[in-house]
Amino acid sequence: MRDRIKDVATELLVLHGYRGFRFGHIAERLSRTRANIHYHFRTKEQLVEEVVCDYVAGTEEQFRDIWLNENASLNEKIRQTMGYNHQRYIHYNPTGKTGHPWSLIARMRSDQDLLTAKAREALQDFGPAIESHVRAAIILAKKKGELKADAPVDDLALQIVSIANSAGPITQDAGSFARLEELYLAFARIVNHAYGINPEANDPERTLKLSNN
Repeated sequence: MRDRIKDVATELLVLHGYRGFRFGHIAERLSRTRANIHYHFRTKEQLVEEVVCDYVAGTEEQFRDIWLNENASLNEKIRQTMGYNHQRYIHYNPTGKTGHPWSLIARMRSDQDLLTAKAREALQDFGPAIESHVRAAIILAKKKGELKADAPVDDLALQIVSIANSAGPITQDAGSFARLEELYLAFARIVNHAYGINPEANDPERTLKLSNN
């Protein structure tokens, strides 16, 4: 039941934010009483803290699995990151042509002043954590001969992390996933043409574009 409560809470927080989030909404969705929800989570602050920390940890783990995979190319890692974003986006935007919120991290950042210190710390640690994974992936790409030796690791990591870390607001502003996909593709093209060992053979347009977008 705790896991079911947290799943529903995650969705409601994404849709309505912290201020619009109520235990009564969870009870209604699960056909339970408010008292039953309070039995598992005494306060709204406690539930939101646990949901945020679990979500951030799960997302960071997914990024770690993608970017530290020694068998995947840099282009493949960008494509997998884009696909992961798309999977979460489409859950809340099934037509693919709307800008509804879909990222709990983006949603909770706008409500940080209302969160517990532990939840705020989890959100603040997310960016540096994924940046360390991306930096490691770029260093590996240089060692494997995908990128030239002079490829600037910190600059490239900063750019891709900025896109990934702002994925939610980008789709909301654009009203679709298309703009985010264009940004990932543009980054891959620039890296490939400026620092790729064999830019013509590694065309990101062929390997990165999402087929259903």
